Formats: sequence, structure tokens, C-alpha cells
Amino acid sequence: MNMGTRFIATREAPVHERVKQAIVAATELDTRLVMRPLRNTERVLNNDAVERLLEKERALGKELRFEHILEEVAGVYPKIMLDGDMDAGVWSCGMVAGLIHDIPSCKELIDRIMAEAESLIRERLQGMLASSFVSL
Repeated sequence: MNMGTRFIATREAPVHERVKQAIVAATELDTRLVMRPLRNTERVLNNDAVERLLEKERALGKELRFEHILEEVAGVYPKIMLDGDMDAGVWSCGMVAGLIHDIPSCKELIDRIMAEAESLIRERLQGMLASSFVSL
């Protein structure tokens, strides 16, 4: 289970509130794939820096080098995650952002995941048992 984006949007995550709010506000259509020509693909939340990077990818094509996109990718995480400068650069964010609608505590999130898993398992086991008795 990949939960990086989900855990960024928790109360305990040591990131700026703007980052958390951006994840909550995002839909699954608000992410982009970048750095594919460099064979270093990353899914990121769209912003001005992402659009600049994608334009460089289009313009440079096979000539694109990491040096061309340093401004958008190098050293940007502190500016985004700590300072809340949402257009400082590109930052990883999964499509799951479209399913994130709140900022719970880690405990609340884990309790919710466990309750949903237990419910799902219980329902499937009951379904398996019911179908077993029918076939007898």
C-alpha cells in the first residue's frame, strides 16, 4: 500500500498547511507525470513550476537534460513543504489526492483504514460462507 500522499495530509505531518490544503483541494486530474524523457518519471501535483518543466520537455524533446530543469526540481522541497511556496517547484503527489477530503490525525487515519479492512474481510468471508452452504 502506497500511502505517502495520504500521510502528508495528516495533522502530524511536518509540512506547511498550504501543502495539506492543496492535497485536499486536488482531484485525480490535478497530477502530471514529469521527467519521463529522463527516465526518472515522477507524478506531481500540477502548478506553475510543473507547467514550466513540461514546456521545457516539449521544446527540448530528446535533447532535454537534467540541467535544463534544475530550477524546477533541485532544492525545492524546503520551499514547498516548510515555507508553503506552492509554485517553488515540482513535488510528488499521487492521483490518490482526489480521494483525500480531510486532514485527520495519524491515529484516526490508521483506525479508519483498519475498520474498513475488517469490514471488507468480514463481508467477503460471510459471502464465501453463504455461497458454500448454497452449493451443499
